[in-house]
Amino acid sequence: MSVTVVLFASYADALGASSLSVDLPAEATVADVLAEIARLPGSELLPASPLVAVNQRYASTSTRVSPGDEVALIPPVAGG
Repeated sequence: MSVTVVLFASYADALGASSLSVDLPAEATVADVLAEIARLPGSELLPASPLVAVNQRYASTSTRVSPGDEVALIPPVAGG
């Protein structure tokens, strides 16, 4: 199955793209998505446990993903 990984700000800069298509086995989880991203050049600049959303809802590493899902890796933001 394929999911779209959306990257923002420094994460997009590190991986050189604002979105990626990731192929995963059936029954995959957010942890599997993160493992695939960790194999890419530039991924060493990402934290081991980034904030993640699946289809615009915050998700844990155990959240299952389905074909066509959008998985967003959300970098830390500062404001005031």
